[in-house]
Amino acid sequence: MIRYLLAAGAFLALGTTAAFAHITLETQEAAVGSTYKAVLRVPHGCDGNATTAVRVQIPERVIAVKPMPKPGWTLQTKKGKYEKPYQLYGQTVADGVKEIDWSGGNLPDEFYDEFVFRATLTADLPAGQKLYFPVVQECGDAAARWIEVPAAGQDEDALENPAPGIKLTPKK
Repeated sequence: MIRYLLAAGAFLALGTTAAFAHITLETQEAAVGSTYKAVLRVPHGCDGNATTAVRVQIPERVIAVKPMPKPGWTLQTKKGKYEKPYQLYGQTVADGVKEIDWSGGNLPDEFYDEFVFRATLTADLPAGQKLYFPVVQECGDAAARWIEVPAAGQDEDALENPAPGIKLTPKK
């Protein structure tokens, strides 16, 4: 009986750790048609190795992306055309940042850090749904790919490597 309780306790502890071990967004909801400050929380490295790069893919309908530089890290963006043009402050915007890459840093496994960018969430995003930002965390030669997006009807808690996401709320 004691072995069973110890095993059950170990299972619960591992399950809880796994649930909080992935990269997440600090603010879990945002209104469509608003400016969103994304704070990616990196709680650990990859299997004990230091994080050396964080890359985030920007989903369609997230525009005017501006990443925050981090001292000691190299910041690069990849730009491209949007699927369609969007209106932003009376101007037509047809292209912009599609990926952000912070690299060349050294975040030891035992420390935590945040990577920040701001963006505009277009008004045509579907309120009530989730929007995902796939992230690849590099640790030297190893990588953790936080890129899984649940299929329709799938429980996102069942994913091993979930992409961080936000719930979209109606425009305020």
